[in-house]
Amino acid sequence: MAQQSDAEEDVIITTGTLIPRSTNLTTTSPVTQINAAEFDARGVVQVEDLINTLPQAFGAQGSNLANGATGTSSINLRGLGSTRNLVLVNGRRMPYGSLNTAAADVNFIPSALVSNVEILTGGASATYGSDAITGVVNFIIDDEFEGARLDTNFSFYQHNNNGPLQGLLQEFATANPDQYRVPNGSVTDGETIDITGVVGGFFDGGRGHATAFAGYQKTDPIFQGDRDYAQCALGTRAGGNEFSCSGSPTNQVANLLEVAPGYAFPNGSVWARIDPAGTGTIIDRDFTTDTFNFNPFNHYQRPNERYNLGAFVNYEITPDINFYSELLFMENSTNNQIAPSGVFGLGVNGDTGGVNCNNPFLSAQQVNFLCTSNGLGAGDVAPVLLLRRNVEGGPRNNDITHTTFRLLAGFEGDISGTNLGYDVSASYARVRRSEVYNNDLSIRAITRALNAVDDGAGNPICAINSRRDAAGALITVDPACVPYDIFSGQPPNPAAVDYLSNPLLRTGTTEQTILTAKMFGDFGDRVRTGWADDTVAFAVGVEYRKDELDSNPDGNFLSGDGAGQGGPTNAIAGEQDVLDIFGELDIPLVQNRSGFYDAGLDLAYRRSEYDNFGTDSYKVGLDWSPVQPIRFRGSYQRAVRAANVFELFAEQSIGLFDLSAGSNGLFDPCAGTTPAATAAQCANTGVTAAQYGSIADNPAGQFNTFGGGNLDLEPEVSDTYTFGFVFQPSFADGLTVSVDYFDISVDGFIGTVPEQLSLNQCLETGQAFFCDLVNRGSGGTLWANNSGFITATNLNTGELSTSGIDFLAGYDFRAGDFADMRISYVGTLLNDLTTKPLPTSTTSQIYDCAGYYGGQCGAPNPEYRHKVDFNLRPDMWDSRLGLQLTWRHFGSVNVAQTSGQRALAGSFANVNRTFGDQDYIDLSGNFAVTEDIIFRAGVNNVFDVDPPLSSIVGTAPGNGNTYPQVYDAFGRYIFMGATIDF
Repeated sequence: MAQQSDAEEDVIITTGTLIPRSTNLTTTSPVTQINAAEFDARGVVQVEDLINTLPQAFGAQGSNLANGATGTSSINLRGLGSTRNLVLVNGRRMPYGSLNTAAADVNFIPSALVSNVEILTGGASATYGSDAITGVVNFIIDDEFEGARLDTNFSFYQHNNNGPLQGLLQEFATANPDQYRVPNGSVTDGETIDITGVVGGFFDGGRGHATAFAGYQKTDPIFQGDRDYAQCALGTRAGGNEFSCSGSPTNQVANLLEVAPGYAFPNGSVWARIDPAGTGTIIDRDFTTDTFNFNPFNHYQRPNERYNLGAFVNYEITPDINFYSELLFMENSTNNQIAPSGVFGLGVNGDTGGVNCNNPFLSAQQVNFLCTSNGLGAGDVAPVLLLRRNVEGGPRNNDITHTTFRLLAGFEGDISGTNLGYDVSASYARVRRSEVYNNDLSIRAITRALNAVDDGAGNPICAINSRRDAAGALITVDPACVPYDIFSGQPPNPAAVDYLSNPLLRTGTTEQTILTAKMFGDFGDRVRTGWADDTVAFAVGVEYRKDELDSNPDGNFLSGDGAGQGGPTNAIAGEQDVLDIFGELDIPLVQNRSGFYDAGLDLAYRRSEYDNFGTDSYKVGLDWSPVQPIRFRGSYQRAVRAANVFELFAEQSIGLFDLSAGSNGLFDPCAGTTPAATAAQCANTGVTAAQYGSIADNPAGQFNTFGGGNLDLEPEVSDTYTFGFVFQPSFADGLTVSVDYFDISVDGFIGTVPEQLSLNQCLETGQAFFCDLVNRGSGGTLWANNSGFITATNLNTGELSTSGIDFLAGYDFRAGDFADMRISYVGTLLNDLTTKPLPTSTTSQIYDCAGYYGGQCGAPNPEYRHKVDFNLRPDMWDSRLGLQLTWRHFGSVNVAQTSGQRALAGSFANVNRTFGDQDYIDLSGNFAVTEDIIFRAGVNNVFDVDPPLSSIVGTAPGNGNTYPQVYDAFGRYIFMGATIDF
């Protein structure tokens, strides 16, 4: 039989317990469910896209990210980070997602076989172990399928480019047609095809059952350049009151930046550029035509190709012994493309820059500008940083392939003659990641190729090949080196471009082994309270888990030789194992008494022993139903999260982070001729009096951070409080309402001191703790080369906390006498999302991100979100037609600097002040042609609502001037599909 096609409402179900006997709607912790039919109703083929429609979920890694993407897809519950919630398949833990993230990769989930998804709020470590701090997402797979099925889906995006940035783009395209264009009219792209075949049935007279599936999915890319609101990287102008087009100072024709004390350009500025007209001269920058627009090259949606297959087998060996097994396999390939690499603040002396004054590519005017005017001769090196984009070499792209498999086998059954059952299992999972990073440039090769000299016969050669032997012949040290001319303004020699190209390779694996044994049951009539009809139920067990990681970058990654990498990618190798002992009790207290239709107590405890420490997790829950229609519930849970292998063993190195732009349009508060911060404040961060007023900003908003692991990390400790009620009134048959308050706090959370916080606090307070983390480099910058950075290594810091109220409602009824109707609603009111950066942080250093975005708050955190579904099944055509309308609402958010909180204080551009309310309407329908053939189609974001825009979104979770893992960024999503049963 084809599966039901109506989208089920989000309802409360029982989960978060190891005791099988619990019944629906009696859990003491709130759980939201997404029914399998919702996948069809929304046309999604990426499971994270469906989870992210729920207000409990915040933007995380996914297919809509480019710069900063991991190639995986993850889930972030409650906005406290994707490593603080646990992802399960059939109630069992998934492995690390990749070599650079511990968060599970939900690409591994076969969406066509998902029967439902259960999302548990709050700590669940007592039940599931470490990491279940903000909750659990449990994907239940249909392993009892009978028959044969072909499930097909096709989708694409359509957008009308007619937004308010058309005039801005036209202005910049007129001035600089090489960098900008104006997308207009209708565009369709991002096509996805998804096909899954499933077979299943009983064998051996019904004693055994097997289900097997195979699937293929292919997704085409979307480029930022094809959307008018993403075609250029946004900046601000007019005092921050309107958007402008910005970009990177590393341009197609070289820009020059002087940062050395005692050295100055004769034009009176720290900036200059090579004349793009090809005159061989150095001229002033105009900051419009010589800023590189990197957006059009970047993926808005990454291309993806995925193969997956699996099998589920159950076999009854005896009436009391049942064997079960699961095999899941995936090969997922994606390509992450961003703008071309370049000479990012380099020179003949590497990342300290430098132009040799005897370079034969320099004209007389350039020699005078760079050298003679500063008293330098032919044998000297001008201390200049060069910034030149390698557009001839093509965009950087990272080919990433994840090959994942998971094998699980176990025995379960009852112990004959008792009320006891058992479940013993073993699982092994392995994730292999291989990546090839293409079209980056080698810093070593750049240094050699820029250092050109005359060979004595009027021919430019690399200086490394200019030494001569005793006979006067040139000694060739690097025969591949070709001099790189970036001073003429003309395209460089293609041979030089080929020489600079530097592919980087990395492979490695993560492995997970889990052994579990548990016993469960009840005590029969021997153990019960005197006021309850049901007996006490329990579960006890033991679990061993081992996680291993082995990441192997090649020499180019390890040395940091990739010019566009921001620093080295270090090898990581480590393992972590833990032994857990756990138990649960479900105690009915009072049943079928006056004022106590049902009341019960729920207890759980888990002891976890690691190599160097132990942790305790526990839960106390209470529910009370005075009469059958209403049930009150509450719980307290102590949860823990031990540091994962990445947080423990990652080598410390230079990377990149984003700062927020101030009202003057600059990102560094100490940059520019009129900095946003005072000279005294900037002096706190290491700016000298001579540097103040002349520090160069990075218009791309990216700056250096120094981060890495810490072997001395302690476990995070979390406390979760929930209380609420479920109401099913007898006067309104089919109506269910639940309201639950949640309060989650995480003490000693593993993280870093946010770079923006360190900079802000140093500016404002001058405290040594924060100022010691700020290291001003060449010319006082934090980006021009690796000498400038803000330190942000892993440590046990302060406290994270969030609280709010979840609302759920569902109502099934007859609409007149012509149709069945269902209305379902899920909403969240976010009260706070607070960070206390350090244990010693004062009130002025604590900040609350509820209702804010950007800077330390990252992706938007609206105070209110909801999703409302209207499902209609008319009686006509034998009720074979189903229709659904969905209304998704995201409340408004303001830029973090508007909050008035001292820790978030700072200037901001008014045009970035607010993301207004976002409302999306989705429509879909399905029609059962026969009992075995169902067609479906729909449109999400029917009205093609543009996403809210900002110039400070940065890289992941930002992309293309917005947050595409939060908002609908590509226009209308149009889908169609069919399910055919044989």
